[in-house]
This record gives sequence, C-alpha cells and structure tokens, in this order.
Amino acid sequence: MILIGQYDSPFVRRVAIALALYELPFEHKPWSTFGDMQKVQAYNPLVRVPTLVLDEGAVLIDSHSILDCLDQRVGAGRALFPATGAARRDALKVAALATGMGDKAVGLFYERHLHDPVSEPWVERCRAQILGVEFRVRIPPQLHRSLALAAAEEGVSLKRLASAKLAA
Repeated sequence: MILIGQYDSPFVRRVAIALALYELPFEHKPWSTFGDMQKVQAYNPLVRVPTLVLDEGAVLIDSHSILDCLDQRVGAGRALFPATGAARRDALKVAALATGMGDKAVGLFYERHLHDPVSEPWVERCRAQILGVEFRVRIPPQLHRSLALAAAEEGVSLKRLASAKLAA
C-alpha cells in the first residue's frame, strides 16, 4: 500500500497511526497538496490527502473511508471501530468531532497564512466551532505518562514525537 500525504496533516497521521497499529506495511509518499499537486492529482482528482493506494490498485480517499476499509481488512477482533450498535455510533461521533476539529484547525491555518487580509469573522467562527466541541478520549494514564516523558526528554511536543515515530 502507498500512503500519500505529509505527516503534518492530522488526517494523514490518523491513517498512518492505524496502519502502524495494524502492523500493515506501507510506503509513504510525503507529497504536498501544494508543491506536489500534479503527483497527488494523478491519484486523487480533489488533490486532498490522505490518499491510500491499495496493493490491488484501488485508490481510497478521506481518512474515515480509509480507516473503514482497513478495519474490514483486519477483521472485527482488531478493528478500531466497533462493527454495530451504540458503541459504533459513539465511536463514529467522536471520530467525526475530532476530524471536524482538525478540519477547522487547518482552515484557521490557511486563513491566517494564505489570506490577506485575514477574515477575522471567519477566524472567530472557526475558533468558536473548535471550542464548542466537548468530548473525552482517554488513553491509559501510564501510556500518557510514558509518551509525555519521552517527548520531554526529546524536547518536542507529543504531536512531534508521534510524527517522528511514524516517519521512522
């Protein structure tokens, strides 16, 4: 499989983490939707990442669709999302909120760095949407503690630590 997109995208990281957790081998093409637009467009006409090229040649776009396909490949016993019922609905809601927040954060970045003048009403709207989301996703305290210590020892954020581990 080939994962297209840079790890600075929360959506690409989401797929890369799942591939790593599933222990599925993949080749990473860290193509930018700006600098490598034509390369990405050859696989995804929307020029969006992540894009995953399956071994049989099929191309998947959108992190949720990709994760759904990977869940099916590894089976219900290893799947990240429950197969049915309230547990699935709850997991899908958390995932939708998290990816929606990521999407709004990317929008804020683009507004601040690519637009002149910056639309303050748009910035405030995105901020309000992000701040309006309340949900709790917890990892075991011992795992969080060990990751936080590792990040501190390396002098980086948890995000940078995860990205570095994925790139290794």
